[in-house]
Amino acid sequence: MPISPRIRERARGFLPAGAEIRYIFPASWNESQFFVFVVTEATVTVLVNRFWSRTRPKGIWHVFPRGVRIGPVETHLIPAFHLGGHTFEVDDEYVSVINACDAELEGRASLPPDPLPDL
Repeated sequence: MPISPRIRERARGFLPAGAEIRYIFPASWNESQFFVFVVTEATVTVLVNRFWSRTRPKGIWHVFPRGVRIGPVETHLIPAFHLGGHTFEVDDEYVSVINACDAELEGRASLPPDPLPDL
């Protein structure tokens, strides 16, 4: 399920003024604590949600520099990634968001070649 505009607005309240959300996705830790990862041009801000809530950020858990890679995502039974010494689980639909976020760090080198360069 995509991130709702309500959650985006709540997350925006924890970001510096003028910061633009480039990527946003939910993740969980220990199946009881839920987080919202907000990627801007300068940072990866991890917001912690209220206990047992997936949609109500209550504060900033950690801020990483934008240069940090979130993946790779292990896609065994439950997709998971390691960041900041913790293992976070995500829904399948957000694996591509994490991959796109990491690919952006590598710039044009990470993009596939243009199949029709003459057009």
